Amino acid sequence: MAIKDKVIIIMGASSGIGEATAKLLEKRDANLILAARRLDHLEAIKEEFPAANILIQQADVTNYEDVSRVVKLALDTYGKIDVLYNNAGIMPTAPLVEGRRDEWKEMIDINIMGVLNGIAAVLPIMEKQKSGHILSTDSVAGHVVYPDSAVYCGTKFAVRAIMEGLRQEQRENNIKSTIISPGAVQTELYKTISDKKVADELHEAQKEWGLTAEDIATAVVFAIDTPDRMSISDMIVRPTAQGI
Repeated sequence: MAIKDKVIIIMGASSGIGEATAKLLEKRDANLILAARRLDHLEAIKEEFPAANILIQQADVTNYEDVSRVVKLALDTYGKIDVLYNNAGIMPTAPLVEGRRDEWKEMIDINIMGVLNGIAAVLPIMEKQKSGHILSTDSVAGHVVYPDSAVYCGTKFAVRAIMEGLRQEQRENNIKSTIISPGAVQTELYKTISDKKVADELHEAQKEWGLTAEDIATAVVFAIDTPDRMSISDMIVRPTAQGI
């Protein structure tokens, strides 16, 4: 099935990879439902493409009722849901010895429960349709572990496991599962790091290596555009110069 006329929900669509993906999909005439906490950012995207089929909904992925309302908006409007892209995420980093339990909980709530809330809201619909595609933004950190990021890596390893479990459980219902695992990308993710020095160092590395949100969006669109018989389970996209 071509991307044209597909009904695609993007959670975490207000900036970065989510926004870039929305703009690429708009060019392919998809029906988009964009959700995020920052409603003003979503409104700006919609205003940029006045002729596009774009619906927007403010939502916090940690709140299941919010996510359910986004899914209901899509279903009530179009009568089906072809794709859900779970893109919301944060990346506070610090050594475990600092015991930043509030940051750990926030990462678990957004990075893991946000994905599970999306799956829970949309999967019964896709199972009934006998078709669908669920994608999640993972990370290179879901494949390797490195110092000062143990909890972040743990959340991304969890997403990788959950999405593989989804694939195994739903493959006979023609439901695809894909994780996109970026390396360093020029997005706002560095702003979720509370240590300003570490955040600034990451931001400089992002700029130096040069991978953009649009680069990752092309990978997302490629995965969505595959025929029913073909499923991209896992795609790692690194800057060429990145070591990890």
